[in-house]
Amino acid sequence: MTSRSADTADSTETKPGKPGTGAEAGAVPPEAAPAAGGQKTYYLVDGSGFIFRAFHALPMMTRKADGLPVNAVYGFTNMLLKLLADLKADHVAVIFDAARENFRNEIYPDYKANRDEPPEELRPQFALIRAATEAFSLPVVEMEGYEADDLIATYCRQARAEGAKVVVVSSDKDLMQVVGDGVTMLDPMKNTVVDVEQVVEKWGVPPDKMIDLQALAGDSVDNIPGVPGIGPKTAAQLLETYGTLENLLDHVEEIKQPKRRQALTENAELARISKRLVTLADDVDAPLTLDSIVVHERDDKRLIAFLTEMEFHSIKARVETQLLEEAPDSGQDAPPPGEADYALVTEADALRRWAEEAVEIGRVAVDTETDSLSASTATLVGLSLGLGSGRACYVPLQHTGASGEGTLALDDGDGAPAQIPLDEALAILKPMLEDPSVLKIGHNFKYDWQVLVRHGIRVDPVDDTMLLSYVLDGGAHGHGMDELAELHLGHKTIKYSEVCGTGKSAITFDRVPLDKARDYAAEDADITWRLHAWLEPRLVPERLVAVYETIERPLVGVIGEMEHAGVKVDRDALAKLSREFAARLETLEEEVHKLAGHAFNVGSPKQLAAVLFEEMGLQGGKKGKGGTYSTDSSVLEGLAAQGHEIAVKVLEWRQLSKLKGTYTDALQEDINPLTGRIHTSFSLAATNTGRLSSNEPNLQNIPIRTEEGRKIRTAFVAEPGNKLISIDYSQIELRLVAHIAGVEALKAAFRDGEDIHAMTASQVFGVPMDEMTSEVRRQAKAINFGIIYGISGWGLAQQLGIEQGEATKFIKAYLERFSELDGWMKATRKTAKDQGFVTTLFGRRIHVPGIKDPNPARRGFAERQAINAPIQGTAADIIKRAMIRIPRALEKEGLTARMLLQVHDELLFEAPAAEVDRTIAVVRPIMEGAAHLDVPLVAEAGVGDDWGSAH
Repeated sequence: MTSRSADTADSTETKPGKPGTGAEAGAVPPEAAPAAGGQKTYYLVDGSGFIFRAFHALPMMTRKADGLPVNAVYGFTNMLLKLLADLKADHVAVIFDAARENFRNEIYPDYKANRDEPPEELRPQFALIRAATEAFSLPVVEMEGYEADDLIATYCRQARAEGAKVVVVSSDKDLMQVVGDGVTMLDPMKNTVVDVEQVVEKWGVPPDKMIDLQALAGDSVDNIPGVPGIGPKTAAQLLETYGTLENLLDHVEEIKQPKRRQALTENAELARISKRLVTLADDVDAPLTLDSIVVHERDDKRLIAFLTEMEFHSIKARVETQLLEEAPDSGQDAPPPGEADYALVTEADALRRWAEEAVEIGRVAVDTETDSLSASTATLVGLSLGLGSGRACYVPLQHTGASGEGTLALDDGDGAPAQIPLDEALAILKPMLEDPSVLKIGHNFKYDWQVLVRHGIRVDPVDDTMLLSYVLDGGAHGHGMDELAELHLGHKTIKYSEVCGTGKSAITFDRVPLDKARDYAAEDADITWRLHAWLEPRLVPERLVAVYETIERPLVGVIGEMEHAGVKVDRDALAKLSREFAARLETLEEEVHKLAGHAFNVGSPKQLAAVLFEEMGLQGGKKGKGGTYSTDSSVLEGLAAQGHEIAVKVLEWRQLSKLKGTYTDALQEDINPLTGRIHTSFSLAATNTGRLSSNEPNLQNIPIRTEEGRKIRTAFVAEPGNKLISIDYSQIELRLVAHIAGVEALKAAFRDGEDIHAMTASQVFGVPMDEMTSEVRRQAKAINFGIIYGISGWGLAQQLGIEQGEATKFIKAYLERFSELDGWMKATRKTAKDQGFVTTLFGRRIHVPGIKDPNPARRGFAERQAINAPIQGTAADIIKRAMIRIPRALEKEGLTARMLLQVHDELLFEAPAAEVDRTIAVVRPIMEGAAHLDVPLVAEAGVGDDWGSAH
């Protein structure tokens, strides 16, 4: 489609780096390719440096067989595989530190004394990383008494002497002293090549001055003393003036700054010692001669055996795919992404041949190009097909002419491109796209599905690489095509902005010259094909087939139908509410001004802060970093709790202003003029837990517990002769807590149909049920729902308006009474820490980044996520399972009801008035039977002419 975001919730072209985008990607820029003309190029990999980078870049991974930590091994193995594939090098060695102590400890006993011992999870991985190197048939070099850097420096000197080139695969600044005269550095994790110019740009000195710079600046990590008070920038300035460390020390009396002069005078000997420490030994009698650094023919059986033993299923699948494509009789000599010669299909006969071949192969990658991110209004501009790695084409359908540089190609004489008429092209493609024997592979295919269904084509069956990634690695990283291409294939895709531009000069895709459109669109299909070959084989060994096949994959068409149907909205009702809210806002503003004693901009945090804390002198203000008072909701709620009416009024004003701007005003613009309905987009891979999220517009955040929120829902209406039916789960997450944690008292209460909050209050606070007060019940309810989200004593205190100590006692009493829950929470935190993810009842994996973060706040947040994720994720799985079964059941009963919205635990339907009771009779049992628990699932139904009255 037009944008390659993981889902329409995020239409940006690239996403921030996540764990894995470094060590896993290992991308290598073209500049790192071996030199032509037969000159030898040696690639020296700083193995020790990459061990730590891989360990810290990736979330903790363990081998299922024995729980052995393997994240550093995984990242290192992936880096080697990518490095070797890109470089096609004949001379590669991986060089390691042999031991912690070396000759530098004789010079300075405290060298590296500050370094902590390697983490326990990393220690067993050192030997495995050496085994990984050997499995790739690469030379392993290490030597007692020396660091890897010394061996690398020695090989660089030897290579220079014989006129060869060297690429040092590392990002370590300690190695920058060897750069120059045929030696460069390559950081494959950042796609950067470092030469003399880059060293000067980063450090302010050329490589031959790096030793003196480091001697002056020191290094706290390696405990190299340097000269106190002199950092890299100051060191660079001094060396620019004096040339060398010795010359600087000889002329130290010329230094104008007294403190700097004194520091250099008093620490001259430390600087000289530091220079000896940072100077790499380039005359080591290395255990392997330079001529012996040769890549031997890879023993693929040995490599596959190693990957199998380590349970690296995705890397193994990639290696096996490489072997298949390299086989002489495979017919799949695929070029790397970006170098394929993609086809432009503008004739009907050629398109027929592509469609026929897709039927013969039994699978095809499909992607649409449009002029909009909204599937309900987008024009189908073109379509791309992929039939193998590197084999893809683009079929222009409704291009209107070229704009900007590039060739339009195949001009028919009046400036418009020759292309197959839309109806004729779709008639050729429709049988293949609907053929049940041909698997259609897409990425975020829900969008493409809707675009095609508007043209009478219901694509089936479908595999979706975005959903494959989401099931396999949910929470570990993003799932957009651009990110996955770089992560798994080491390829940077053509960006949408590169072909359509940005800002005011941007053009729609129908105006893109066909050569550029072909390369961009066909690459979509090619990358989708390759990602499918990479991801799909992981499902079986990682035991995620059921999650993908029974929960995620079938949703493509189900959600596509929902979005296509949309929900009818009464524009006049919204306009009336906007006027009503505007009048109320004006009244509130006047009341605030009266309480303040003068008029001011209530929406200005700065002006509001001045009124509250400077003019009125209210207590409870908090200044931020900029020295200004905060007026966020927590501050205002604190003031309101103290009885300050102005804070109450401002909070009400803010809430109403947000509802007006976000909903009653904005929703009027979201009504499709052709259908009179709003067609929200449900993101399938935007949340860590598996929940769907609504956007453009977001219909899941309309308040349900406020009068204004309920009024907004009344604007969502049924068509004449129809009714809206709302069916939602009752307390599903609490029921799941009872089942998953095995809390017998809660299970019994749910089975007996008791008031769960009153029962909890009775159990925890010792209040008989017949003496229960609403306040005590409210406190129990807050704890019940707070526990699901790992609420702290402070959080509960804020929520209930009580002292933190009292709230902490409430939580302690709760966990003592329901000890099974306390045990489950502790076990879940441990599981998350051990394996890096938690699972739902149905086997969905939810990765928990940060679970081992040394920062207590971030780690605590991750621990709360770990507790909530299995509950919320299982609830998401349950409602998805119901949604998948409902359309077919309704059709089987001859009912015409349509599922319109999913909002958390609620499903909204539209049905003819005469079919309402039968529709409920079909839907409710499916929802209640979507999971078999120790407690009953209960779904409650409501009916009305609008959403508000149906709830």
